[in-house]
Amino acid sequence: MTFALGPTLAGLAFGLSLIVAIGAQNAFVLRQGIARTHVFPVVAVCAVSDVVLIAAGVAGAGFLVDNSPSVMTIAYWGGAAFLLAYGALSIRRALRPAAMTADRPSQPARVGTVIVTAVALTWLNPHVYLDTVVLLGSVAATYDTARIWFGIGACTASLLWFTALGYGARLLQPAFAKPMAWRVLDGAIAAFMVALGSTLAVQAVNS
Repeated sequence: MTFALGPTLAGLAFGLSLIVAIGAQNAFVLRQGIARTHVFPVVAVCAVSDVVLIAAGVAGAGFLVDNSPSVMTIAYWGGAAFLLAYGALSIRRALRPAAMTADRPSQPARVGTVIVTAVALTWLNPHVYLDTVVLLGSVAATYDTARIWFGIGACTASLLWFTALGYGARLLQPAFAKPMAWRVLDGAIAAFMVALGSTLAVQAVNS
């Protein structure tokens, strides 16, 4: 299999265009990175999950998802329920910001809980499937025999992005030395999660 630079770079650019945006995954990774709590497992879960989904899209699983309305309906309802619940927890944290500082969270979540949350934010979000499996898979198909290099480029984009976001977030730590900064961050995350969860619920009703 001969290396194809063009498709690889195209996959890298396309992957970044999909993932470098405000999303449930990114918000969670950012928060963990700022708090410097279980950063590696969070980055690993999100990156590996993306690689698996991208590989499925390149392999042609997008056709199955695109032609199974019931699967997407279930995904919409599941994603909506989880995001609304997570939004409620973020509201609770925003109302009690004094319980945490950037340097040392008073009650850091267990690593198992953090991993489960990262998995849920990834696999219960139907937009992730639409972006990686369906959309990216469709574009990869246009590269015919070079589609694997397109997929490798997209996988590289995910690995680079989550690593940079998780470990680069610590640069923002000085700004989060006060409880009020955490209140703003958690309030913004809560608003985003509730809005996204409500959107998924509406899409589930209309699907």
